Amino acid sequence: MQVLETGPLSTVQDLGRPGHAGIGVGLSGAADRGSLRLANRLVGNDEGAACVEVTFGGFAARAVTDLVVAVTGATCPVTVDGRCGAMNSLLRVPAGAVLRLGLPATGLRSYVAVRGGVIVEPVLGSRSTDLLAGLGPEPLSTGSDLPVGLPHGDLPPIDFAPVACQPAEELRLTVVPGPRQDWFAPDALTALLSQPYTVLSESNRIGIRLDGPVLTRSKEEELPSEGTVAGALQVPPSSRPTLFLADHPVTGGYPVIAVVVAEDVDKAAQARPGMTLRFTARQRVAD
Repeated sequence: MQVLETGPLSTVQDLGRPGHAGIGVGLSGAADRGSLRLANRLVGNDEGAACVEVTFGGFAARAVTDLVVAVTGATCPVTVDGRCGAMNSLLRVPAGAVLRLGLPATGLRSYVAVRGGVIVEPVLGSRSTDLLAGLGPEPLSTGSDLPVGLPHGDLPPIDFAPVACQPAEELRLTVVPGPRQDWFAPDALTALLSQPYTVLSESNRIGIRLDGPVLTRSKEEELPSEGTVAGALQVPPSSRPTLFLADHPVTGGYPVIAVVVAEDVDKAAQARPGMTLRFTARQRVAD
């Protein structure tokens, strides 16, 4: 598969590099892991096979051989040699044909899985591009060649997956209190949970920068660096939170007031600049 256009950013991603935090290497991998898994299941790949993560559309690639692909994630126009194709379904791309993704109507990141998987050279067991650490393949550029592996097994009997519509303007994310909640004023968590935040354009795969109510600290001393996870809402000196995504740093020195639960991190990865985020506390399950 030869890349013709990349849009703002297109990278190769799989499920990342687990188990290397001790040497300073983060997980990385697909920002919306559920969408990557779905795309791979549709084309009969292992769930963690490498795909192309396309940020805000604009991707085009020519098939060098006959391909079977699926596009999931952010809802965007999909064409094969100008003929419309459906999201979340099997698409056959004959040799010489061009697969093209337009601007998404909702969401931010789309995933292109190819039957057989993208088999660029792995680094530390993963084919993912980690933008913060500079590991893995370079972001795709015009003319990049993407080698495709040999398929194994049969195609699944279902060639279409119904997927719920993504919100266009406001997204609600569930959080649990963070490990440094006590470093904030008593009303800070209330402010986080009761008022909206806006996604800023400075957001990327490392984190989502947010504008909204300030979260006042009660302790001003320096916090020793400690481990961080995807979904952490770290509060830098600006007093507005940053929501960590796939390429977040392994450690951080600013307090984390709350953490988006794992099942909502994929939703966060689809938040686009200008969108409103609201945070909701996870309710306790009654005994």
